[in-house]
Amino acid sequence: MVSGFVRTFVAPAAALVVLYQLVLAAFGKNAYYMYVLTLSCMNVILAASLNLINGFTGQFSLGHAGFMAVGSYVAGSLTKFSHWSFIPAIVVGAFGAAAAGVLVGLPTLRLRGDYLAIATLGFGEIIRMVIIASDQVGLKFLEGPRGVMGITKYTSFGWAYVLAALSVLAIANFIWSTHGRACVSVREDEVAAEAMGINTTKYKVMAFCIGAGFAGLAGGLHGHFLQLLHPASYDFMKSIDYLVMVVVGGMGSLTGSVVAAVFLTVFNEILRRFLELRMLIYAICLIIIMLTRPQGLLGGKEFSLGIFKHLVLSKGRSEAGSGEHGLT
Repeated sequence: MVSGFVRTFVAPAAALVVLYQLVLAAFGKNAYYMYVLTLSCMNVILAASLNLINGFTGQFSLGHAGFMAVGSYVAGSLTKFSHWSFIPAIVVGAFGAAAAGVLVGLPTLRLRGDYLAIATLGFGEIIRMVIIASDQVGLKFLEGPRGVMGITKYTSFGWAYVLAALSVLAIANFIWSTHGRACVSVREDEVAAEAMGINTTKYKVMAFCIGAGFAGLAGGLHGHFLQLLHPASYDFMKSIDYLVMVVVGGMGSLTGSVVAAVFLTVFNEILRRFLELRMLIYAICLIIIMLTRPQGLLGGKEFSLGIFKHLVLSKGRSEAGSGEHGLT
């Protein structure tokens, strides 16, 4: 029991602390590098949460930026106008986005495939248009298309890193749970899942709710990082960016989502120096990845700390083998 606890909680926590210290030692003195790494952590949350919906439950959502907008505006409004503390504000923003996920899930998740994608795309655009027209519907404090400026910068690399790690851990534990297995069964064969007594609509709404909640959490971090809430930050192309991260990393792989989110965020920043050629190079690289790795960078595989155990064992065997040869 103790060894299981160490393997499940202590070892991953120790690895994350070591990684955090290594990142700070390598990049902590460069403000630009820390800016990019903080963006990467927020994108990790968004990619992992979208993978729960698209990769593990088999739905096709294109409205993730809309949930991010809900979390960002709720959290930013609470800290700016109601003077809430940072953590309670982003938690409420996450719950607000989760509620929005339920609202869009209940009427639309009986749809499948392209029809569901169009419905979620429409929802994301409705959220953005409501924000743009907010000064005309009695929500003048949202400033309409001008956006809300003067948001306090609470988000740091430390906060983003910790919340990204906790988010991925929470999503992973949900996937490994009974409810997560039910979501995966919906992806594999919805008709068979229903025949086995699984309420597929319930689990699709559940996945949508959880994924939207974590998108709202990332939105709260995003607003308090850029110190600006603007509807242009949550347009349709943002949802496409997160979908690309999921596909490039591998549908149904949380590790792939983490790797792809960090890789594509850093890669985008590197391409900024090429100006007009930036999007052309980005598109060509994506095409090459999809031609050579259509299943994504990691496919459906997951990283495990157990890999170190196998490496140590194999090294030990090789050393033992060399020792035996030396004796003979």
